[in-house]
Order: sequence, then structure tokens, then C-alpha cells
Amino acid sequence: MQQSELSVAIVILNWNGETLLEEYLPSLVEHSTYKNCRLIVADNGSNDQSKCVVNKFNTIEWLALDKNYGFAHGYNKALQHIDTDVFILLNSDICVSSGWLEALMNLFNTQSEVGIIQPKIMDDKRKDHFEYAGAAGGYLDKAGYPFCRGRIMDHIEKDEKQYDDSQQIFWASGACLAIRSNLWHELDGFDTIYWAHMEEIDLCWRAQNLGVTIKVEPQSKVFHLGGGSLPYGNPKKTYLNFRNNLFLLARNLHTTEWFPTLIHRMILDGIASVVFLFSGEYKLIPSVLKAHLDFYREIPSILRWRKGKKFKRKYNLPIYNGIIPLDSALRKITRFSQLNFRIF
Repeated sequence: MQQSELSVAIVILNWNGETLLEEYLPSLVEHSTYKNCRLIVADNGSNDQSKCVVNKFNTIEWLALDKNYGFAHGYNKALQHIDTDVFILLNSDICVSSGWLEALMNLFNTQSEVGIIQPKIMDDKRKDHFEYAGAAGGYLDKAGYPFCRGRIMDHIEKDEKQYDDSQQIFWASGACLAIRSNLWHELDGFDTIYWAHMEEIDLCWRAQNLGVTIKVEPQSKVFHLGGGSLPYGNPKKTYLNFRNNLFLLARNLHTTEWFPTLIHRMILDGIASVVFLFSGEYKLIPSVLKAHLDFYREIPSILRWRKGKKFKRKYNLPIYNGIIPLDSALRKITRFSQLNFRIF
């Protein structure tokens, strides 16, 4: 199959992001040289001058949504209107590099079992370091905590080419996620219960239940500003992360793993609240409490949703058989390579 036979749409979901678009669109236009490629900004009902910024680039299409649907539902709405072989969901605060797109498309062309790919994601502020939201590929531990090759908790590694091999991963970052369009439609896109945060991990988990392989392709490199929508430490971001992580587990765990894993998570989240208290981040504690209360209200609907569905056991998935926060605090693990984590 020739590379040009696969068409791709790079879709940026925007909401009042004129400043970011002004800064980051030029690199996208310059380095997206793959032949059969569309560049699209899907707008979530912005009321700023985003459209004026996009109109400066005659190669970028503007797709207007009627209101702010959030990240998950916004992409679901936008991608209904786009017909290509591959979708690339790209944050508005991403700077791409030369050859980034060709490397992703080459992997799709040569490995048919691969349905989702992530590039190597670097920090746009410290360009020799990995970026928090994705780094060199994402994983989960047995309690459901996300971590990355290149990022353990808040410890972010310098890129010394230690993770430059294309590897199977558990999840690809929503900051830059490439997915075959037929797989996207088969999965019905993102689960809108998440609104924002962790919907990409849920998408990847459901894809793996279908036998799809997810990979990182480090030959494709992008630079992510991070915190462009909600900054780290923001109470709403904390709320969404804690609530959505509970949703993620409750909706995807195998039946035999459901109750014990969730009980462990509830205990660990309580410990996290104590850590917030003693570290001076007490304003985040109500976010954790609200996340749990809202999750408990959703349990009946989640149980109804699970009926009749099949779920893989954790040992059939690339999940780390440890608990990352405890490994970080007690064993002083700060680098992915210290985990001795077997990747399938």
C-alpha cells in the first residue's frame, strides 16, 4: 500500500483559543506535508476571534459547532462531518516537527493491527524533557492510576533517547491521538460521560477489548504547551481527573476485578486528600469529595450500561501490576525504566 492511499484529517477542537491558534497553527501548516491531508479547526462555540485567526491560513478548514460540547462530545460532533481514513485529534497548543505526520502514517500503512498511535510528546517549555500528558506513551497500574514512559507521577524525565523505540502502550494521549476512522466509528467515539479528561484512556481500553493494538511512534515528535484548557492544580481539573478515573474503572474492569479495585481506589483517594491537606493544597479536597459523590450517584446507570458487555481481565492487557503512587512514595521510583515493567 502506498503511503498516499490513506487519507488523514488533523482536527483541532477549539474553544476561545485565538492566542494558541495564532502561535501554533503556523508549525502545523509548515510541517504537515503529507499529500492526502486535511487541516480542520472544529470550533466549540467560541466568542473570540478564533475564526479570524484560522481565516489567515487558506489550507485550514473551519468547522463550526453551535455551542461548547466539551472535549469528548465536541470531537464526537465534529468527526461526524469528516470522511478520511485516519483522524488525528490535536490540541491547539501543540507544535509539530518535520516528518511527524509521515512517521504516524507509515506505521498505519505497514501494521494493520495497529488502530491507535501516539507520537512522542515533548514539553514545549523545556524542549529536552517529556511532557506530562503522554510523554512516550501511556499505561495504567493495577489501581487505575495513569503514568507514562517518561513520566511517573510528577517526575518528568529528560529525553535522552531512552524511549525511542515504537512500543505497545495502553493509552495514547488526547493531546495528539491518531486513530483509524473505522475504529473510531465502531467504538462510537468518546464516551461523553467524561466531558473532558481520561476519555482517551477509556477509548483505548475499549479498543483493546476488540483486539486492537495501540502504539507510540517516537519518530514522530511534537511539543505540547500543556494546561491550555485547565491548568494543573485547578480544582475543576482535579474534580474531573478523580471522578473520571472512577468512571474509567467502573465502566471497563472485568466483573471479578470490579469491586476490589474500586475499594482500593477509594482508600487511595482518601490518602490523596490527606496529602493535599498537608501539602497546602487543601482547596483541592472538596474536588475529590465531589468527584466521589457524583460517581456514587452514577453507579446504578453504570451497572445498567455494563450488562451484556464483555471485558478483558487485567492480565490480558499491558497494565502494570503495582501501584504507581506507592512505588513513587515508598520505593522512590521516578523513572519508567526503574519499574521493570514487562511490555507485551
